[in-house]
Amino acid sequence: MNSVEIMVKEHDNILRMLKVVRKACYSVLNGNNINYDDFYSMIDFIKTYADDHHHGKEEKFLFKEMQVHLGRIGENLITHGMLVEHDYGRFYISELKEALRRVKNGDDESKLDVISNAIGYVSLLTRHIAKENTAVYNFGETKLPKEVMDEVNLKSQEFEQLAQEKGTQKYYINLLENLEKKY
Repeated sequence: MNSVEIMVKEHDNILRMLKVVRKACYSVLNGNNINYDDFYSMIDFIKTYADDHHHGKEEKFLFKEMQVHLGRIGENLITHGMLVEHDYGRFYISELKEALRRVKNGDDESKLDVISNAIGYVSLLTRHIAKENTAVYNFGETKLPKEVMDEVNLKSQEFEQLAQEKGTQKYYINLLENLEKKY
């Protein structure tokens, strides 16, 4: 199993969800009520599929090895680039959840915060994915020693197997497809 190919495919699914989030925000911008269940489902996808599942593999396996084996360039790229962006994404989602809570409790003006945090996340992740797909993954695959990449692939395969046994991929792809039909 090639872990990078799997992560690129996951990026495709994440990008699909980002389109859903954008369309849901556009609906709110046009004066429609916030569908809290849908926004909470989007957040669940982002936190579980994109962050725990996808970023989990990146951070625990590929990025960790890049930091260890690729010197200062690898360390800077991962620590001051990719991991910082992962943290910014988590911040946007945390702020989005808080904004949803405020709107639900009657603070209509916080709809601005719902839209701004959701769209901030969409923008951040779209650029982040482009960097990983075009530069970061290629750098890791070509510069890491073959035995290190083999170990990354093996650990990713074990991680994927556990997730498959739990039904993670199937559940979240189904959730994505259902939201795409609505938005």
